[in-house]
Amino acid sequence: MDIKLNFINKSQDTNNSSVVIFQQNVATNFDEIAVAWKVIKNCGRLDNHPFKYPLNFEVSAADSYGNHTPQLTAQYGDLFEMVKDASGDILQLSSKPASSPNQTELDNNLTEGAIDANCYRDGKLCATTTSIVPGQKAAFEFQPKIYIGVASNIDEGEIINSAIVSQINTEINLEGITSADIVMTGGGSGAHATPFKFSLENINQ
Repeated sequence: MDIKLNFINKSQDTNNSSVVIFQQNVATNFDEIAVAWKVIKNCGRLDNHPFKYPLNFEVSAADSYGNHTPQLTAQYGDLFEMVKDASGDILQLSSKPASSPNQTELDNNLTEGAIDANCYRDGKLCATTTSIVPGQKAAFEFQPKIYIGVASNIDEGEIINSAIVSQINTEINLEGITSADIVMTGGGSGAHATPFKFSLENINQ
């Protein structure tokens, strides 16, 4: 199921700011690197930008040779493993469950070479754990929340540096929502400028 969201720019922004949306992987501590899941650009005043937030996500892995596995649909409680078979390095669903039913895990079961574990939502990278050595694993767990804010010079799929993450601090809880508008207000120039605010309107549950 997808949550239908519609970003609406009702701000007084005069800098053509980009709006960045990301998620926190709560399976790790909060200094985990954040990825720009969605970046809304050139959305002028009173323009809107519809997008969807799928409740399902996919995982894939990249090995030390620069190979990327296909994206596999993941459920919480699933354990995936990177293994070497006759064709090379592959990612497969393990017959064993993850150590936590609330997480999706990805094991590096290769004998050599670190891997990166990547998580995708709506086909776009939303979380990554890098340099997982053999015998180690990555864990992914997301609450139905997104973080949204204004930033510049960020593209979708890029790592957001911690200084910018601390500024993108509006948390939007999507629990129980089927559709809603995300309305941006604030902005302006000079003495009349106010901070940008993001709020949910026209909520359907």
